[in-house]
Amino acid sequence: MKQFFAAKAEHPDVLLFFRMGDFYELFYDDARKAARLLDITLTQRGSSGGAPIPMAGVPHHAAEGYLARLVALGESVAICEQIGDPAQAKGLVERKVVRIVTPGTVTDEALLDERRDTLLLALSRGKSGYGLAWADLAGGRFLVNEVGNDDQLEAELARLDPAELLVPDEDGWPAFLGERRGLRRRAPWLFDADSGRRQLLRFFGLHDLTGFGMEDRPQATAAAGALLGYVEETQKQRLPHLTSIAVETSDGAIAMNAATRRHLELDSRVDGDQRHTLLGVLDSSVTPMGGRLLRRWLHRPLRDRGVLDQRLHAVDTLITRGADADIRERFRALGDLERILSRIALRSARPRDLSTLRDGLGMLPALRALLATLDSPRLQALADSLGEHDAEAHLLASAVVEQPPVLARDGGVFAEGHDAELDELRALSANADGFLVDLEAREREASGIPTLKLGYNRVHGYYIEISKAQAGKAPVHYTRRQTLTNAERYITEELKAFEDKVLSARERALARERLLYEQLLDALNARLEPLRRCAAALAEVDVLACFAERAQALDWSRPELESAPCLKIERGRHPVVEAVRDEPFEPNDLMLDPDRRMLVITGPNMGGKSTYMRQNALIVLLAHIGSFVPAAHAVIGPVDRILTRIGAGDDLARGQSTFMVEMSETSYILHHATAQSLVLMDEIGRGTSTYDGLALADAVARHLATVNRSYVLFATHYFELTTLAGEPGSGIANVHLDAVEHGDGLVFMHAVREGAANRSFGLQVAALAGLPRATLQQARRRLAELEQRSGESQSAAMSPPALDAPRQFGLFAATPSAALDALAALDPDELTPKQALEALYRLKSLG
Repeated sequence: MKQFFAAKAEHPDVLLFFRMGDFYELFYDDARKAARLLDITLTQRGSSGGAPIPMAGVPHHAAEGYLARLVALGESVAICEQIGDPAQAKGLVERKVVRIVTPGTVTDEALLDERRDTLLLALSRGKSGYGLAWADLAGGRFLVNEVGNDDQLEAELARLDPAELLVPDEDGWPAFLGERRGLRRRAPWLFDADSGRRQLLRFFGLHDLTGFGMEDRPQATAAAGALLGYVEETQKQRLPHLTSIAVETSDGAIAMNAATRRHLELDSRVDGDQRHTLLGVLDSSVTPMGGRLLRRWLHRPLRDRGVLDQRLHAVDTLITRGADADIRERFRALGDLERILSRIALRSARPRDLSTLRDGLGMLPALRALLATLDSPRLQALADSLGEHDAEAHLLASAVVEQPPVLARDGGVFAEGHDAELDELRALSANADGFLVDLEAREREASGIPTLKLGYNRVHGYYIEISKAQAGKAPVHYTRRQTLTNAERYITEELKAFEDKVLSARERALARERLLYEQLLDALNARLEPLRRCAAALAEVDVLACFAERAQALDWSRPELESAPCLKIERGRHPVVEAVRDEPFEPNDLMLDPDRRMLVITGPNMGGKSTYMRQNALIVLLAHIGSFVPAAHAVIGPVDRILTRIGAGDDLARGQSTFMVEMSETSYILHHATAQSLVLMDEIGRGTSTYDGLALADAVARHLATVNRSYVLFATHYFELTTLAGEPGSGIANVHLDAVEHGDGLVFMHAVREGAANRSFGLQVAALAGLPRATLQQARRRLAELEQRSGESQSAAMSPPALDAPRQFGLFAATPSAALDALAALDPDELTPKQALEALYRLKSLG
């Protein structure tokens, strides 16, 4: 318990797994917490101050499963191991915390989601903005960035989605940080730029950070230093696979804020489902490292047309030559080399990691030969990046058995013939019986004692036994070992030497294997960087082959990326909706250019307005990761952002109503959209009163059309907005999605047509939703009254409908009032200035 208290004092804020024999034990509050989280039995051991000591434990051989559950719950665990050998220890075995497992630093295979990066992110702040540094220890990636404001910070956190977030323990952080999982507050002095710079220089063995492009990025440097210090503190070992830092600038990618990622459902839905998302449809990658790379590409679509054209050309080449199927078939035997290499660097690789690496390296020559036949600059570059690894492949092939054991400590990792000393030790253990039979025969012949026999017991070891009657014939070189009633037992120098060899052969063989295993890891680490480049190239080939397979399976086409501003999509489809529908998907066109920058989209609920808007955004996004797109043909000009305002929902944690969330997202769009941005706006203004909402929707649409001048898809039920298309030079056009009444039912056509819709079909959609018949009848009667009243009001005011806009349920019925009646009775031409002022005050009092 003294050892436990000493270890716990060093790590008071995390659970302590304290090794005791075959179990990891937890005590006191740790035991209570673990019993609750893991649903394990809470027991007690001894007492302290007259009270029993709470205890809970897990078997050490099953600890990974329990650690995985704790990490998934956001907990961190300090692993306190037995350092000394229990067989040789005098008194208590020494114990020491050898590692702290945290949500952002896990590297064990059992603790990781194989198709998602597990990131640790550190955040610093200064007058000019925020510095971010994040590391994927399991993949060996270390990156930094700087952003200027809270909006950009929130967008980056939504993109990266770190498992653990380190921030200085200070006040004044944005509210959305408190909602992040894995938030860990650290001492502010750990985030100092100068100390961070010194730490980075020491870690990488450099004189300056110019090579990393970080000399003029103090906030990123501060965050990187804090992250590196935390990793060294928790891992308690060198991190040789972190060999550099990459600066990831925001201007190289299409910007998407947190709301846009959520609305487009790139890799998860609000309900947590990941299958019916864009990633769920797109990801047919064979390897886990390919799946992770695809997810990164999806969350960071590029603007670099050169890179995108190379990817698209590579996909086209794979399809034309039919090479994608061959590549994918070869990759089915390829493991997660990226994470295996990280475990090799951290010296936690298991024997089956080495056999997987062996098999992966063994397939490289055939893959290089296949890629060499393909006329694609990107595929040729990837073939070069694979590199030559014949020496490592030969070493692993000759060293590791075909089917190695799970754990190195069990032995049996190395193949026969790899090491002569190991082979001899194994032979001693395996051939002990044969040696004893031969020795017994030789000793009988040499001594002339036919009853002589060899034996073994655990107390005295090996012996030669001679009966009492024959004991006088024992050779002089026999040394008496034990006297029995009817026999004498002896030992010889040869038998003693054999005993020493055999009894220690097993232990010595295991010790020899441990040494050979370390030497094998050393040899692989010497070539770690070329091997990591090879793994990265394999992951990209996997993704490009995935794109080729999806394009053929789903009938997608190659997009054209143009430098001129335009967005032309012929027969576009929504990739996710099409995948989950049983009936055929109705494709639609989109045409936007400098003279036609906004579409006002009208039509009934469930008519497909939101689907149409989303599908075009997803087509643009797919084109900017290098994928083919679900359309017959697509021509896409420069795009710098995708911004969306779709759906309704409140944010109770921040005290925001549904309408406040809507207005906040709209405000962000109006402040950030440019002439190269694609903007999706759905039902702006519906969260407030009719006239407030209409006024806001009208003002937002005008601002986007005249000030931002973005590509805009503006879906609305306010038919008055369709008049915007009639204003000269507005760049606004009307389209609608139609529906047809058939008997008492309603058939949605899901086809986009030019012009405004002529009906809303609100009552028909309500009927489809199953509202009671009596409720619908009452609604129809009320609708007729409101439409009649609206018509009378318009006639009395001599105010014709705005460009014959269709009437809409309950939106524009004017409520009778004394102020309106008084206003209608006034004749401005007959009023003196004084009378006009008095009339104004009178009208104000009536309002």
